[in-house]
Amino acid sequence: MAATYFKTHHISKGQTIAQSMADRFDYGQNPDKTQNGELITAYECDQQTCDAEFLLSKAKYKAITGREQKKDADILCYQIRQAFAPGEISSEEANRIGYETAMRWTKGRHAFFVATHTDRQHIHNHIYYNSTSLDCTRKFRDFLGSAFALRRLSDRVCLENGLSIIRNPKQHSKGRHRHYGEWREAANGKPLTFQEKLCLQIDNAIAQQPADFPAFLALMEAAGYEVKEGRGGAISFRTEGQERFTRLRSSTLGEGYGPEDIKAQLAGGGRSAQRHAPPTRKVNLIIDIQARLKAGKGAGYERWAKVYNLKQMAAALQYLQENGLLSYEELEAKAATASERFHTLSGQMQQLETDMKTNAALKRAIVEYAKARPVFEQYKASKYSRKFLAEHEGEIALYRAATAQFDALLGGAKLPKMDKLKAEWQELSAKKKAAYKEYRAARSTMQEVLTVKANIDALLGAPQQEKSKEQER
Repeated sequence: MAATYFKTHHISKGQTIAQSMADRFDYGQNPDKTQNGELITAYECDQQTCDAEFLLSKAKYKAITGREQKKDADILCYQIRQAFAPGEISSEEANRIGYETAMRWTKGRHAFFVATHTDRQHIHNHIYYNSTSLDCTRKFRDFLGSAFALRRLSDRVCLENGLSIIRNPKQHSKGRHRHYGEWREAANGKPLTFQEKLCLQIDNAIAQQPADFPAFLALMEAAGYEVKEGRGGAISFRTEGQERFTRLRSSTLGEGYGPEDIKAQLAGGGRSAQRHAPPTRKVNLIIDIQARLKAGKGAGYERWAKVYNLKQMAAALQYLQENGLLSYEELEAKAATASERFHTLSGQMQQLETDMKTNAALKRAIVEYAKARPVFEQYKASKYSRKFLAEHEGEIALYRAATAQFDALLGGAKLPKMDKLKAEWQELSAKKKAAYKEYRAARSTMQEVLTVKANIDALLGAPQQEKSKEQER
């Protein structure tokens, strides 16, 4: 069920306008949350320089209208959060719907970008749009009931695309907005049990990719759960309003929620099993049980590891059958081909990212150059007055830094126009998006076939030296 949240952003205390806006945009554009920036789309701005472009439009607004708000009262930008029900929508579709919602909300009069985050169990959009219009003659006015109007629009867009919406939404009695788990309670007509809430929080904690199990426990404590370690290292959790602790084990919480399952997922960077998600087969490396026992693992771990290894070997054999790999030589050749293809695509991706970074740096330098050039021209007209330099040292330094960056990036070549750079960025972005899908597929294929080969090598008793070389590669 799609839920929305509307927020205004002012200048942060102790920061400049540029710092305040950059901090907010850095969070929205976090590559760890947006699949390395693939889930970001922009309208009438560039995602790499949108903070500078938003600021430039505010300067133009002041020059055109002569109006200027007080520093602490000025709205830098607006933010819309749009969240969807878990498992209901793909990340690409969520980004498209966020773009459509933003376009209809702003009527195409304000620059914006949509960043789709996939780090949580529920996919959600962060939409940032400029408070100043594209023609720099007016500003967006937050009207009475704007949050309600936004929700109505979002619901309409979701219904048009066959998505569920929240019926008769109400805010929490304390004024805060409910998270998706609480909305699900209302939709089902009955509250979630403490065990179900614990599973949801475990999913959220693992989605943040903690480094190890202690870091995972720290995230659970930060979410308001009391953590207790009992005899034999058993872990239990209790939250506010809960009388008894709930033990972390599969027999209590369900498949995939045992401590060893979670540790294995953290070691492999995976997410917790979700009972509402369809089961999928994934081949993982088998565990060296003897080495783990020597490290201090107990009999319980040995029993779990033996079952785990049997499942992984069955998955590996199933992979061989499905792919028609009837001999070890065929498996070895497929592994080599998959690795070569992945490394080729990886090199192409790195080159595209380098070109995009150069393009973004040039655009940023052009924006800074345009902002500081009038001041530098006045400095020249003053015959390089020391007094003028002392009064405008920051702007002049900005101008010189921009020109120095031009020299470093262009090597004396003619400065390209902003429109050409934007067109080049769109072309590079499209190439990267197309290449990234192929890159991800190649990476997944390589990882799977190399894992299968490593497991088969272990089954056939391949020499340890050969296995080490394979793992290193």
